[in-house]
Amino acid sequence: MPRWVLGLLALSLGAQLSWQATSSSRATDAADVPHPPPPQALRLASFGEHEAAARLAMVYIQSFRSPELPPLLGWLRAALETDPRSHYPLFLAARVYAENTDAERTRGVLEFVHQEFRRDPDRRWPWLAHAALLAKHRLKDLPLARRYAQAIERSATGPGVPLWAGQMEIFILEDMNELEAARIMIASLLESGVVHDPAELRFLKERLETLEGKIGR
Repeated sequence: MPRWVLGLLALSLGAQLSWQATSSSRATDAADVPHPPPPQALRLASFGEHEAAARLAMVYIQSFRSPELPPLLGWLRAALETDPRSHYPLFLAARVYAENTDAERTRGVLEFVHQEFRRDPDRRWPWLAHAALLAKHRLKDLPLARRYAQAIERSATGPGVPLWAGQMEIFILEDMNELEAARIMIASLLESGVVHDPAELRFLKERLETLEGKIGR
């Protein structure tokens, strides 16, 4: 395809997204949200500026009030696939769109975060950790919170992942009164030798003793 055609596509995309985002006279009802173009089209129209195209896509979707879930998740996914290293789409999902009073909508957004976490666990674990907290405190769904915490413990194993992220499941198990399962997890963690920090070791040993005391009673 000639470069001038690509340039026109890029200008057209940028102009359309910017106009939709900044126009104050246009109604931004949820029903108006179109489904996103394929990520390949976004990358093509960006003329190599994939990060800019992803940011424009996010600016565009934020111009709508309470967009319906399917097109919202479509735009978030398209932005992530256009710029996979960006944290902003998952930040919006976990910290903005998941925090609402509609439980089913929250569940849909949290599951999207979980699906996208699996594509890059060592970089995307913070957003699934937040999803686990929302499942626990907002949805009051401890099994769902445990599923997300378990995914972090099993998949996010890189050196940049803090130890507490892999320990979330232990505390959720305690909340579920699954004391024996929590005890086994802590004992396994101590026996594995992966914990070296003296404060962390002391904390885990104290938790283990507390759990064993509860189980004994």
